[in-house]
Amino acid sequence: MTKTGAGRPPLVLKPDGRIERWFLEKHAKYTGHLYGVVRTLFEARSPFQHIEIVELAHFGKALILDGKIQSSEDSEWIYHEALVHPVMLAHEGPERVLIIGGGEGATAREVLKHPTVKAVDMVEIDIEVFRACREHLPEFNAGAYEDPRFSLVITDGRAFVEAHSNRRLYDVVIVDASDPVRGGPAYLLYTAEFYEHVKSLLRPGGLMVTQAEDVSTLLFESVCTVSIYRTVRSVFPITRYYKCWVPTFDSEWGFVVGSMGPDPASMGPDEVGRKLEERGIRDLRFYTPEVHKSLFALPRYLRELLEGHPEARVIRDGEPIYVYSEE
Repeated sequence: MTKTGAGRPPLVLKPDGRIERWFLEKHAKYTGHLYGVVRTLFEARSPFQHIEIVELAHFGKALILDGKIQSSEDSEWIYHEALVHPVMLAHEGPERVLIIGGGEGATAREVLKHPTVKAVDMVEIDIEVFRACREHLPEFNAGAYEDPRFSLVITDGRAFVEAHSNRRLYDVVIVDASDPVRGGPAYLLYTAEFYEHVKSLLRPGGLMVTQAEDVSTLLFESVCTVSIYRTVRSVFPITRYYKCWVPTFDSEWGFVVGSMGPDPASMGPDEVGRKLEERGIRDLRFYTPEVHKSLFALPRYLRELLEGHPEARVIRDGEPIYVYSEE
């Protein structure tokens, strides 16, 4: 086997040099991404979604939910380091963290690198996703599930935040939910009403971050990510958008921060480096002080879309924005 790049999984093929099948992930109505599947490790349909864990020829082991790749061995660390560390470092001393989604355990893995953290609650709607990832993707959580600070709550994320609304329990909330696909379990985790409940869970100076779909130059493909940004902005006093390239997704991926005070975009390399050193965080492969600043450096076209997209809007319960689906 030959390496495809530094730090990446090896190119894997069957002994006869073939793959098991081709997997097409529909991206928009007329576009998609094609992946060679070497073998299927797990496949099942839970009460909530279709679950697959496969080994891809170029990207290693991957989790697929309802036909959409959530993460892969090749670059999950890029996505999860970018999702977690900007908000965790913006907070002066995060002790209690809520993760909504994140069934692979990689989000918890990154959160638990911060020694200030005393408790992490991960709310996952689908126990089958958690069980499958624990068995077939153990390197993704890298021991996070055994950390005494970690707690798993199997319930609907929307129901959880509503039940705990106004209790000021958390310093940081991380929404690592699946895409808002029509008929899927996650679309109510992207509305203004949901973010209001999240805001009420935050202690003074708290922050929230959510994954915000892929970045596109096209109006019809950027409606979802811009709408998520505008929805968070309608709720939080400080809102920031940032992005990074994720090879498995073959796209730049967006993230949106909602903050009650700290502004991660205002931190320079010196401050980020100092905080990483103070917290003893050295085992990062993507996120650096210099990368932090670049995450928030948005090109002109994207800044213009965030402010002027003619079709994007604040998302409300009963008026969801969907990413592409077959339905």
